Amino acid sequence: MTVKELLAWLPPGSPEQVLARQIDFDRLPAHVAIIMDGNGRWAAQRRLPRVEGHRAGIESVRSVVEASARLGIGVLTLYAFSVENWKRPRTEINTLMMLLKRYVRLELDTLLKNDIRFHVIGRPDDLRPDVQQELRAAMTRTEANQGMRFNIALNYGGRAEIVDAARRLIEAGVAPADIDERRFGEFLYTAGQPDPDLLIRTSGEMRISNFLLWQIAYSEIWVTDTLWPDFRRRDLLEAIVAYQKRERRYGGIKPAHLATL
Repeated sequence: MTVKELLAWLPPGSPEQVLARQIDFDRLPAHVAIIMDGNGRWAAQRRLPRVEGHRAGIESVRSVVEASARLGIGVLTLYAFSVENWKRPRTEINTLMMLLKRYVRLELDTLLKNDIRFHVIGRPDDLRPDVQQELRAAMTRTEANQGMRFNIALNYGGRAEIVDAARRLIEAGVAPADIDERRFGEFLYTAGQPDPDLLIRTSGEMRISNFLLWQIAYSEIWVTDTLWPDFRRRDLLEAIVAYQKRERRYGGIKPAHLATL
C-alpha cells in the first residue's frame, strides 16, 4: 500500500492520519512484536468477568493485524498464550481456546484477502486437538500468501524456545564447533525471519514476560499504559512514530560528529 492509499483508508482529519503523515515508510520496522496485556484489568475496571476482557481483546487483534498489513510491516508477532498461562483457572483457559478458534475461523477470509500468511510459534502440540486442527487449517490455507507474516505465539515461552532449539541442534547432529549465533538462530521458532525491531507492551508493565528472549536482544521497546482491549491502530502508529525517532546503535556509540548532541 502506498502512503496515499493508506491516508485514503484512514478517516480524513483523524489523529491516525496525522500520525501516518509523520511515518517514514522507508524506515518501517521489519518485525513488530506485541505483548498483549491488560485484558483482566480492563474487565475488572468494568466489573466484568476476566473472560470478557479476552473477548474484547479480539477486536484489538483484528485492528492491529489489518493496520500492520496495510502499513507494510513484514512480520507481526502477537503473544497470545504463554506456557505459564496453564496455571490460570480451567474455565478461563477453555474460553481463551474457544475465542482463539473463533478468531481463526472468522478471520480466515480477511487474512486471505490481505495476503497475510498465518503461522503459530510455540508448542502447539500441547493444545487441544480441535484447536490444533483449526490452526493447521489456517496455516495451510494461507501458506502461499506473500504479504505480511502473522505469527501468533501459543503455549510459548522464550526459555522453552531456546531449549527446543538446542534439542533440534543435537538431533540434527550439528557439531559443537559449528554452532554460532547464526546457526543457532536457524533452529528457533522464528527461523528465517528478522528479529523484532520494535517490541510493544500494553498495560504499562515494565517486563518482557519470557517473550522472544533470544530475538529481542536489540529490539526497541515501547510501553503504553493502554490496556490491550483498548489498543487500536492509532496506538500502533504512535509506537512506530516513537520508534523512528530513536537512534539504534546495536551496542555501538554515536558517530563522532554526533557525540556532543
